[in-house]
Amino acid sequence: MIRTVKYGETSLVVSLFTEKFGLQQYMVNGIRTSKKGSTFSASQMQVGNILDLIVYRNERDTLQRIKECKQALHYHALFSDVIKNAVMLFMIELLQKCLKEPDEHESLFHFMEDILKALDKAEPAELANLPLFYTLHLSHFFGFRIMDNYNDNNAVLDLHEGKFTASIPEHQFYLIPPKSEVVAQLLRVMQVQELAELKLNKLVRNELLDDCLSFYALHITPFGNLRSLPVIRALMEE
Repeated sequence: MIRTVKYGETSLVVSLFTEKFGLQQYMVNGIRTSKKGSTFSASQMQVGNILDLIVYRNERDTLQRIKECKQALHYHALFSDVIKNAVMLFMIELLQKCLKEPDEHESLFHFMEDILKALDKAEPAELANLPLFYTLHLSHFFGFRIMDNYNDNNAVLDLHEGKFTASIPEHQFYLIPPKSEVVAQLLRVMQVQELAELKLNKLVRNELLDDCLSFYALHITPFGNLRSLPVIRALMEE
């Protein structure tokens, strides 16, 4: 579940990133009412929920319909922990900015499923670096990833080209050590649990996240600002 919009007095239009059909919009009638008999519950329609769906499919319609819906996963802390919930909303907002077409993308779906499960269980030391890890790895699915070619000779990260080089480029979008080295370390992290080993202070994390989002802005037009970014910065401690 990535977005909900009120429709009329009792209904919702929901945006879902689905395993089989990619980004889709569904009309859910009568869910915003206290009357009994609704097929779906409002709690199911929370942003970030992972659902099992049976849907009606008509390629000529912009709005699809849901036949059956049930919770695929019950989170332990994602909706009750303020910081984890804010990080989740950041992840969903960044995903929305990248999704342009309703194309099937199963590998991306499973990445999102895994990252939300990991966020739900993350320890504080892992959680601190999770927005950076997610931002770097999400780009891999949209064709503008940063190459993992860092070494002592190629230590300058050219954000425009998405790779490490030996010399400083002529434009302003680049990182030098130690920040470029941290990006290389994050690119080589494959499991969220490994993030606890990367010791960064809040200032470095914030600067690197800004740099990573600048990388997105170079490749996605329009990109704009993320409303969730100031929230996670205000909530996440040193």
